[in-house]
Amino acid sequence: MAIMIKTPQEIEKMRVSGIALRKVHDAIAPHVVPGASTMDLEEVAVAKIAELGGKAAFKGYHGYPSALCTSINEEVVHGMPNAKRVLKEGDIVSIDCGVIIDGFYSDAAVTYAVGKVTPQVEKLLAVTKRSLEAAIEQAQPGGRLFDISATVQEICEAEGFGVVRDFVGHGIGRSMHEDPQVPNFGTRGKGPRLKAGMVLAIEPMINVGGPEVKVLKDGWTAVTVDGSYSAHFEHTVAITKDGPVVLTR
Repeated sequence: MAIMIKTPQEIEKMRVSGIALRKVHDAIAPHVVPGASTMDLEEVAVAKIAELGGKAAFKGYHGYPSALCTSINEEVVHGMPNAKRVLKEGDIVSIDCGVIIDGFYSDAAVTYAVGKVTPQVEKLLAVTKRSLEAAIEQAQPGGRLFDISATVQEICEAEGFGVVRDFVGHGIGRSMHEDPQVPNFGTRGKGPRLKAGMVLAIEPMINVGGPEVKVLKDGWTAVTVDGSYSAHFEHTVAITKDGPVVLTR
């Protein structure tokens, strides 16, 4: 495992990319309403990325056709925007996006409630988001990678939710996916030692039901096996000598 250590100058470039990505998410958010299609959201993202002088990191990656992943309800990750997929009251939609600026990648995801959702789904979103924030706090120099992983697992399983095993976070920098993998489950005190200059995409993917997922015939869209709803939150996080810095805040 060759974990790339970034210089402060490279992290600053990644911060520029991360801020641009946050602006893309901010542009999308008002359009997440009943009656909007996931292709509507894609068009907003494409226009905003172009306006910011960036490049869509996902489009063309291993043949993926879109700038966004838009995963609705039981879809966990990699749902593809489609003009026929229309959001309705009570849905949730996970919007995952990546941006490249000046050769550096950023990656972030948010799961939105569409109108009013059930209390159980509200809890899923709140717990998943809380697990991400707690995991980020574990991204300290001198710690262990699985301190991050265990934090997500402990918080989410304590609330009765399933932690997805098949998809994990990752290192990020000049490539979308770098070492190390960042699971959302693991044993504290294990894994590589965390060092200043590492940059990680930390991304809990949490299900109301069991952790099992399957990929649909389109070769991309992953769904929960039991049909339960799934939430996904993600930030790109730099580890510095002073602790974690969220580049996509």
